[in-house]
Amino acid sequence: MLVPLKSVEINMLPPQAEKKMRCWIRSRHLICSGHFFIFETVEYTTIERFGECVAALGGTLISVDPINKIWMGDHRQVILYQAKASLHTPHHNLKQYWIKYGGFYSRFDERC
Repeated sequence: MLVPLKSVEINMLPPQAEKKMRCWIRSRHLICSGHFFIFETVEYTTIERFGECVAALGGTLISVDPINKIWMGDHRQVILYQAKASLHTPHHNLKQYWIKYGGFYSRFDERC
């Protein structure tokens, strides 16, 4: 099931967007895979904020997919969303930052 993408308005300046994305890299919500950035979260509003950050940095949000249901506690199950984005510059500062501080698996990956 694909989640429809909305057009993204840029309400954020690039330095602010890069700071937010660095925070997501450190918290392992955002990983880099090849030329794409993959973002995983359980909150759809955070996916929308990620889309704003990508647009502010000149990139494109490619897809948003619900990939799994995970348990939060004993009685609550939530949907895990995965967004895939591309920043059009190959040697962007975020890629270098991810190499230094990021991981190969997101915080929701079962291998971790």
